[in-house]
Amino acid sequence: MAKVHNLGFPRIGSMRELKFAQESYWSGKSSKEELLKVAGEIRKINWNHQKSLDWVAVGDFSLYDQVLDMSFTLGNTPQRARDYFGDELDNYFRVARGRSVDPKDAISAAEMTKWFDTNYHYMVPEFDATTTFKLNPTRVVAQIIEAKNLGFNPKPVIIGPVTYLAIGKEKDNSNKLDLLPKLLDVYAELLEVFAEHKIEWVQIDEPILVTELSGELKKAFEVSYSKLNTSKLKILLATYFGTLEDNLDIIAKLPIAGLHIDAINGRGEVDSVISKMSGKVISLGVVNGRNIWKSDLNGILDWLEPIAKKLGDNLWIAPSCSLLHVPVDLASEKKLDTEVLSWLAFAIQKIKEIEVIAAAINFGRAKVADELAQNQKSLSSRRSSARVHNPAVQAELAKVDSNWGKRKSNYQQRQAKQDPILNLPKFPTTTIGSFPQTADIRSARSKYKSGELTESAYQEAMRKEIVFSIKEQESLGLDVLVHGEAERNDMVEYFGEQLEGYAFSQFGWVQSYGSRCVKPPILFGDITRPKAMTVEWIKFAQSQTSKVMKGMLTGPVTILNWSFVRDDQPRSASCAQLALAIREEVLDLEKAGIKVIQIDEAALREGLPLRKSQWQEYLDWAVGAFKIAANGVSDQTQIHTHMCYSEFNDIISSIADMDTDVITIETSRSDMELLDAFDNFKYPNEIGPGVYDIHSPNIPTQDHIISLMKKAAQKIPAERLWVNPDCGLKTRQWSEVTPALTNMVAAAKTLRSQISN
Repeated sequence: MAKVHNLGFPRIGSMRELKFAQESYWSGKSSKEELLKVAGEIRKINWNHQKSLDWVAVGDFSLYDQVLDMSFTLGNTPQRARDYFGDELDNYFRVARGRSVDPKDAISAAEMTKWFDTNYHYMVPEFDATTTFKLNPTRVVAQIIEAKNLGFNPKPVIIGPVTYLAIGKEKDNSNKLDLLPKLLDVYAELLEVFAEHKIEWVQIDEPILVTELSGELKKAFEVSYSKLNTSKLKILLATYFGTLEDNLDIIAKLPIAGLHIDAINGRGEVDSVISKMSGKVISLGVVNGRNIWKSDLNGILDWLEPIAKKLGDNLWIAPSCSLLHVPVDLASEKKLDTEVLSWLAFAIQKIKEIEVIAAAINFGRAKVADELAQNQKSLSSRRSSARVHNPAVQAELAKVDSNWGKRKSNYQQRQAKQDPILNLPKFPTTTIGSFPQTADIRSARSKYKSGELTESAYQEAMRKEIVFSIKEQESLGLDVLVHGEAERNDMVEYFGEQLEGYAFSQFGWVQSYGSRCVKPPILFGDITRPKAMTVEWIKFAQSQTSKVMKGMLTGPVTILNWSFVRDDQPRSASCAQLALAIREEVLDLEKAGIKVIQIDEAALREGLPLRKSQWQEYLDWAVGAFKIAANGVSDQTQIHTHMCYSEFNDIISSIADMDTDVITIETSRSDMELLDAFDNFKYPNEIGPGVYDIHSPNIPTQDHIISLMKKAAQKIPAERLWVNPDCGLKTRQWSEVTPALTNMVAAAKTLRSQISN
């Protein structure tokens, strides 16, 4: 009999209950006990959705981030957080976001970056030569006991020791792998604790196995799992997001009881896995845990049934990865286009899909004939829908040639034409685009969507917010202004709503980090832009000031990577369609007299394949799509782009190939770590390394900003440096933004007087 399990479940709640409980606690409006009560209720609901499975995942639930949870379980907190004698939960949130409740307890937040190639952000573990570990199993043990008391069979989920070390960073010149022996002692203790609680299986996640491993990391796997080998419980080693390739040879030698692989990305490896892992449990991730399309259940069964006969009881069936990356429940969607709705599956529906697959494997397809027939009907509807394919889009793409991706002149020639027009000081100041989405803005948008507010009344309300943000920027003394994006719900959803080929959920929220949730639009068909999307708003904003106003757009690669993307054509083809739509918008903004246009590509890096050998192919089409979108303008128009919260050092040459006049990029949480890239690479254009960490409530001081910019000036000529925050300011409050930007502008003025170039 094939077994059925799940690697993890969304923890935000179907209506984002966790988000609201977190933010209420952080603001002091509710107690710790109230927050934990909400968390417990969400866990219970999540487990009930998985009650038909052979095991439910425990330890996958987090109050902020699963990597940060692992750091606290291992007793590895940053040096700056170790002498805190307050509540442990408060210290946890201090590391996550700079502070929990009391501003007096503020510290620098942990660095945050993307979890492999997803849009989920994790808190980067920190190491140095003096790092020690001390087990604190309270959180995961409490969830084990909780699940058992509710009648569930728990399977703890933890991040493996090699992945944990690999994704962390040394804060000195030490080698983090030297910490492995001490780290393994604590992992061994943790497994002993699980055994004491009568745990049969533990899931140890080692997604680093789908990347290219150094010799040191390969050796670390051998050492680690020899140390963790125990007869007291069974280890299911879990990999996901990619293929194992040569790393399968390493895994085959490990003393583990089972292996989970991502059979969405690695179906071609399954035969090799079965051969090399003979006699062990093979868990196949046959349902896509990262996208929202219904699975082809009959197609999966055609492939899986022969495997099931071969493996028998050693076959486990699961989603490809944790369902953290998809929304909770499709049943909540009452307004989504009914045809598109019939093509989709969210987390709860994906659990149902693996139940149906397992039932068919164990009892025959006749047992689930109705479910299989309905599934086939949905798939046929999608394949035959005239809304998916648009011949006119294909004809437009055929017109694109290499000249569409080139500016007329090089950067130096463009700069010479732009400088007299823009007339900016040295160290010009700007922001990334958005300003706080206040309660008034959110209320007006909600009333407009519900019909309580007319379109004209809503637009007037947004214009008032735009005027307010412009006056604030003028008062602060910023050099290049933005309109504040009051009218935009989300930097991707806003554009998707105005493009043909997109559909939108009402409650399709996915956690990005902490309490920050996004609602990715659903790209189901060929993309066209029926009309201008931003021009009237930007024209209005420019009419309110004599200063330079930036037009704000989201780039094609980011729209692609932050959408649920169709799976019936290559991602590169969808990206090219988006590039044409954004190009039209860029040209319309230029015609409207907008002199500076920012095209955000925050998600450029997260689309990279996990193996470096495959990077160039992706970068070629991704950078090419951006250049098609950006480069139809005249030399006099200044093009900006923005990137944040990823590691950019190793793709800096591709970023330079984008040939934007100015790039603004996140650097403050990593203490200007990006600048290391310029030791060996001379970035040719202008750059604004972020100096204000907008994901923390902490307000940067003027001295701190000056210090960061002086570091930058050692690597980049001062005349090519801008001063700006790390990212947009929509998630912050004006009470934080105003003093932070005041310090930023003051710092720029000081820099102008202190640094000459």
